[in-house]
Amino acid sequence: MELLRLRYGLLAAVLLLSACDSAAPQATKQALVLEGKTMGTYWRVSVAGVDSARAPALRKKIQAQLDADDRLLSTWKPDSALSRFNQSRSTAPWPVSEAMSDIVTTSLRIGRKTDSAMDITIGPLVNLWGFGPEKQPINTPDQAQVEAARALTGLEHLRVINSAGQQWLQKDLPALYVDLSTVGEGFAADRLARLMEREGISRYLVSVGGAVTTRGLNAEGRAWRVAIQKPTDRENAAQAIVDLSGHGISTSGSYRNYYELNGQRISHVIDPTTGRPIQHRLVSATVIAPTALEADGWDTGLMVLGVEKAKKVALKEGLAVYLIVKEDNGFTTWMSPQFTSFLLSEKN
Repeated sequence: MELLRLRYGLLAAVLLLSACDSAAPQATKQALVLEGKTMGTYWRVSVAGVDSARAPALRKKIQAQLDADDRLLSTWKPDSALSRFNQSRSTAPWPVSEAMSDIVTTSLRIGRKTDSAMDITIGPLVNLWGFGPEKQPINTPDQAQVEAARALTGLEHLRVINSAGQQWLQKDLPALYVDLSTVGEGFAADRLARLMEREGISRYLVSVGGAVTTRGLNAEGRAWRVAIQKPTDRENAAQAIVDLSGHGISTSGSYRNYYELNGQRISHVIDPTTGRPIQHRLVSATVIAPTALEADGWDTGLMVLGVEKAKKVALKEGLAVYLIVKEDNGFTTWMSPQFTSFLLSEKN
């Protein structure tokens, strides 16, 4: 598995709608649809107004871009740029690419605004609970193991340095282990969107795992529609349908990536404060933002915070947020005022 093993399977959390988008590729009349695998998840690109003769070359460029992103951010590849930083015990500034600087800067900003609920330094905890490159634990980690892993985390131990057109990451904790899985899908989706622009394509929908971004109209001349899935791993049904209007969307859910251990369901969403998987009633958080990267960062932070704190952050920051909450007799939903402008329909 690759970079996004942490959120494997979340593609279904955001359903891609419109019959023409799944039809056989034809020039201009229907969307040209390309699909594949990357980073332990799936990617999908739908473009309108593009001749199907371009499909082979475009697919090759898409896969090459995603492979490059994987070589940058993967914690599963020991020779990736991120893995080399994690393996180093140096506390001196570590040179990185502009892309790496951007994704870490965005992650740190969102982390601060969520009171560190979105923490990209929780790699030791991710690994401890079996959602990283290391094996799934045989027994539930005890408190001593959790505290030992937590001692190796903290956003305050990581900073980005930008000077004279050069970028560096610096850690003051030698064993700090950065895990960008929680924002990797959004980052990759944004990069694919920029690839479409470079290719002269102005009508597209791109998705990587649970992160999606769009521009322009679909092949039918209508808005690209995206659906938020109901929070279950057994039902492929829409909870709400939105028009992104050129924005990015990402959903984080506790109901898809998990395993059973000693009779307990262990979610991949880990609370940096407790060092343990979340256990509250919030089961899905969807965010629409100017970029898929931002949406991907915010949805994780809100999932960790839980219902009431997530609402407060959403309102304070003016975020377009849609929450699904587990109740005794089913599910309830909540949306921020900013989300309503994107909403086409909701199903309860």
